[in-house]
Amino acid sequence: MTRFRLTVEYDGRPFMGWQRQGHGPSVQQAIEEAILAITQEEAVVHAAGRTDAGVHAEAMAAHVDIARPFDAFRLMEAINAKLRPQPIAILDCTIVPDDWHARFSCIGRRYVYRLINRRAPLALDQGRAWRVVQPLDAAAMHDAGQILVGTHDFTTFRSVHCQSASPVKSIDKMSVDRFGDEIEVNVAARSFLHHQVRSMVGCLVLVGQGKWTKADLKAALDAKDRAALGFNAPPDGLYFVDARYPAPDAGQTTD
Repeated sequence: MTRFRLTVEYDGRPFMGWQRQGHGPSVQQAIEEAILAITQEEAVVHAAGRTDAGVHAEAMAAHVDIARPFDAFRLMEAINAKLRPQPIAILDCTIVPDDWHARFSCIGRRYVYRLINRRAPLALDQGRAWRVVQPLDAAAMHDAGQILVGTHDFTTFRSVHCQSASPVKSIDKMSVDRFGDEIEVNVAARSFLHHQVRSMVGCLVLVGQGKWTKADLKAALDAKDRAALGFNAPPDGLYFVDARYPAPDAGQTTD
């Protein structure tokens, strides 16, 4: 049995999310069915994160165990061939130790949320970004976002369907940057609650529009109550962009 690490890119629009669902297609199901067709093995693909319906990934880390001998490059090519024309691509495939786990070995995850701040409709980014028509103050959003950095009870920003044992999480980084009409919200943490990033972005947009102040955001956080949430951003602009793991030597970390 060989364990392969996969780096997966996907457009989340056609899928109900990463995880297998009983009511629609998923990214996990598509990859597992491709592997079954290649190897005749019913393998389970484990991922670093479980993105929701409509959420995208630039570099989702995953792993799968396969009994049949395979060269990593040839396996990657074969999976990509079977996945076509679905919007999923295996960007990299390597052999890893048997104790390496995409989810449990992960020590950091990073998401980027893309906002397009303009009046014109999205011709190229429809479904891949959230268009906000009202002018946004990205500097105010960044400043307010620093309130969320650190260890907090994020109950306000947690979906009622979240299965995490605790609402306490630690945000390592929160930045908001403008590039012309595009605003990117960059968030890094060891792990996240269900809908946490989308909920935080929704509230930051209220700050950017001048509807909330920095104090309002802090009050929402301190309330520890989902009813205090201002707005839950749509999935369109959310991307899983990085998973970090311990390096095999000297306690270093690697992306």
